[in-house]
Amino acid sequence: MQERRGGKVRVAVLFGGQSGEHDVSLRSAETVIGALDPDRYDVVPVGITREGRWLTGGDPFAALTATSPLFALGDGTTAESVPEVSAESAVPSLFAGGIDVVFPVLHGPMGEDGTVQGLLELTGLPYVGAGVLGSALSMDKAMAKTILAQHGLPQAPWRLITRKEWERDPDTCTEWVGEILGWPCFVKPANMGSSVGVVKAHDPSEFPAAMREACRFDRRIVIEKGVDAREMEVSVLGNDEPIASIVGEIVPCNEFYDYNAKYVDENSELLVPAPIDRGTMAEIQEMAIAAFHALDLAGMARVDFFMDRNTDQISINEVNTIPGFTAISMYPRLWHASGIPLDELVDRLVGLALERSLERRRTA
Repeated sequence: MQERRGGKVRVAVLFGGQSGEHDVSLRSAETVIGALDPDRYDVVPVGITREGRWLTGGDPFAALTATSPLFALGDGTTAESVPEVSAESAVPSLFAGGIDVVFPVLHGPMGEDGTVQGLLELTGLPYVGAGVLGSALSMDKAMAKTILAQHGLPQAPWRLITRKEWERDPDTCTEWVGEILGWPCFVKPANMGSSVGVVKAHDPSEFPAAMREACRFDRRIVIEKGVDAREMEVSVLGNDEPIASIVGEIVPCNEFYDYNAKYVDENSELLVPAPIDRGTMAEIQEMAIAAFHALDLAGMARVDFFMDRNTDQISINEVNTIPGFTAISMYPRLWHASGIPLDELVDRLVGLALERSLERRRTA
């Protein structure tokens, strides 16, 4: 990647945010910031509190991690140690300060769903990752599934229930799910990641509690048929001509790869590469790139798959446009195993953001 302005590239890294994935974002930002070569990049950390206030001065990372259960700094730093400002006042002053590119490391709603991407579009600054459309489509599981189905990409059977439908007639909803999808099933907020709010309902008696949990996080709930399957993941990198990493397999320490299995417990196994034959790996890689194109993505994505244990049939589970970048996250691990180490990976992502910005300027 070419350096700009005769010196270092000035990168604003956004982290924290208002979603239930706030703490995961801090872990990811720690990895990204550590991977940006200080000889080439001038990093400007920008924290966003759970309440949506922006931290642009002092040490935003220390301020937010001091109150995070995933960190144990114990240094007495608090969020109040850094001045908080609203987005409408923070953004103009921040982005008038010579920022070359923005690296959003915000997971979930109000960060990965097109909202922050829309804000960045208005600033005119290059930014890492998918645009407004791709971000919004991928964040909403129901919309993503609809688009992927139109492109002929296989998925487990699913249905959508709104929170109002559930509250109006929970008995009918439960009966309907049993008839259409059967038990067990997975109950998921449509707009959430990191398995936040996801519950496996083994039978009708567990379904109401699962719905109540999911409804805490969204008004639209995706219900998926439970499939006895292996969980595969592949990383995608690029813009109009993306490439796919080797495939990895998740062997969760819990019944499924829930939030605790991902970020709290450390007993899940990440098999890199996945123990599958070359033909199956190629099939998954091709499907991941097809999904990337179908959702109009850019920069990066992690595409998750199911592989039926009985039939070996492959189906897409979901697509993540700002995948986890923690020390144990599959996105960077898969690229490292594919020959692209972390420092080169973040360098390529910054370069792809600048490339995409130049391409967009060609449009009148």
